Amino acid sequence: MPSIADIRKEYKLQTLEEDLVQADPFAQFGKWWNEAVTASIDEVNAMTLATASSDGLPSARIVLLKGYDVNGFVFFTSYDSFKGKQLEENPRACLVFFWRELERQVRITGLVRKISAEASDEYYKSRPLGSQVGAHVSPQSQIIESRQWLTTREFELLKEFDGKHITRPKNWGGYCVQPVTFEYWQGRPNRLHDRIQYTLQENGDWKIERLAP
Repeated sequence: MPSIADIRKEYKLQTLEEDLVQADPFAQFGKWWNEAVTASIDEVNAMTLATASSDGLPSARIVLLKGYDVNGFVFFTSYDSFKGKQLEENPRACLVFFWRELERQVRITGLVRKISAEASDEYYKSRPLGSQVGAHVSPQSQIIESRQWLTTREFELLKEFDGKHITRPKNWGGYCVQPVTFEYWQGRPNRLHDRIQYTLQENGDWKIERLAP
């Protein structure tokens, strides 16, 4: 078995040049997103969400992207979860997509806001029944006594909601990360990777720069 230090991969699939990227970072994301979807990447919308409390304590986890446009990138969770509480204290976050099959990463940092109740309701209605019930079942991030407690609560609520319209829990909904920087990373040989950064300017334009690998 190789040592951890000996595990490495040589990246050589593609390049990323300043004169070939889109002028707008959202357009560049759309281009890479379409290529990732076409590549049949498993859970292509999985992304690392990093948050921090008001005193700087960091936390990161994988969540699922559920939509994006020029306003930002949307995901859903419990407002009472650990990440929800951190976002309440410090409404800033970083998203990271890693598409291994394409040897690419996208890193997005920005400000975070809750989306409207109407938009959260609309997405909630589109979820499978089990997921709708699950949002009611789980006191996310809180300590619970056992797995059995969770499954019992799920069974009880499935009976209670049987045949009924299930409304969205008021403590569950969407957040939108509004970017101030994007970084596009393309793996290259010898760890001399391509890194192109977009930074939002005061006038609303995006400044494009190359970063050292």
